[in-house]
Amino acid sequence: MPTFGLIDGNSFYCSAEQAFAPELRFRPLVVLSNNDGCAIARTPEAKALGIKMGEPWHLFRKRPESRAVEWRSSNYALYGDMSRRVYDVLTERVPQVEPYSIDEMFLDLDGIPDLERFCRDLRRDVRQIAKIPTCVGIGPTKTIAKLANKVAKKETALSGVCDLRDPELRARHYERLPVDEVWGIGGQAGAKLAAAGIATIGDFVRADPRVMRDLLTVTGARVQTELRGASCLPLSLMAPTRKGIAVSRSFGHMIDKPAELREAICTFAARAAEKLRAEGLEAGQIAVFTHTNPHNGDPWYSAQRQGKIEPTADTGLLIGEAIRLLRAVWRPGYRYFKAGVMLQDLAPARRQGVLFASFDRDQSAAAMKAMDAINARFGRGTLRIASTATTPAWAARRQNLSPRYTTQAGEMLVANSF
Repeated sequence: MPTFGLIDGNSFYCSAEQAFAPELRFRPLVVLSNNDGCAIARTPEAKALGIKMGEPWHLFRKRPESRAVEWRSSNYALYGDMSRRVYDVLTERVPQVEPYSIDEMFLDLDGIPDLERFCRDLRRDVRQIAKIPTCVGIGPTKTIAKLANKVAKKETALSGVCDLRDPELRARHYERLPVDEVWGIGGQAGAKLAAAGIATIGDFVRADPRVMRDLLTVTGARVQTELRGASCLPLSLMAPTRKGIAVSRSFGHMIDKPAELREAICTFAARAAEKLRAEGLEAGQIAVFTHTNPHNGDPWYSAQRQGKIEPTADTGLLIGEAIRLLRAVWRPGYRYFKAGVMLQDLAPARRQGVLFASFDRDQSAAAMKAMDAINARFGRGTLRIASTATTPAWAARRQNLSPRYTTQAGEMLVANSF
């Protein structure tokens, strides 16, 4: 029987902020979404004050208890690099690691002796080296390991590690945990189960598999099988090829000038092209969209245009196509609130030339490789297409942004020592 682990960063975005600002530890801290809108990460101290996930910050900050709360604008460059550091620590100690999200990674723990002690040592090493506190769940399937991780977070007596390999211990937890705690049981599935009289995980596990399959399709049947201890989801060692890449933003102020919207679209296309090349892919289709704000009383307008293109990852070519599509969606007289660029029909970059290509593929690949190398060494945006922005006036509000301690040389110097 295989053994899986799930390691998860505790309040990951907040922990990443606290790693370089020790004065924030043990204090109520929230990290806000784009435009400093809603709470997307909270420390236990912030949760204790009643701050809910997704709660608009402009409303909560008016309450008296908010005076004790520290807050930060989302710093995705920092969080992504901190996630990479956690991954590096894990791959040095665990046979196989499968990243599931920025703060969660499945582990292959098969055959490791004294597993609980190993996981406690793993938590210690991640905390000491990557500066991120974690919890670990252990189980014979991925679904059980993820459930064990939730238990480890909630029950402080477990000291951050919960092992649910033992069927009897697992059954006791199943009887007291609601079924919507299970990975893969969403709101609609939970409502269907509740209507069928299934309230706990134990109820779900005991239910007739044929009935569950009819009620929740093959996905629900697979979840039930996993909870019974039979693994249906092996560890994936190779990430599936992306189906699409999207870069979009809500603007810090309304845009009503075509030049400003064009600059934003060009910037988004350039960032999407960077992501494309980082994964060794090319795009065969591009889309541009924009819309007004549906909540401020402005007239509603939303438009999207897309088109097939010759497969490429060239920033300049993708920007040119994005501008062409933008001309079709722009309408004067509106104040635009959000826009974005989507790349689709993705495939691995071709190693050989293409007959009747409209551009020199070898020259394009060499130019992009040189640009990426310069930007990797000296910082993103060091070398860029002139139509993109460096410090745009339309950028999302990020009034309390922490430094990019680990990815920008000029900002590393202000990090606090440990």
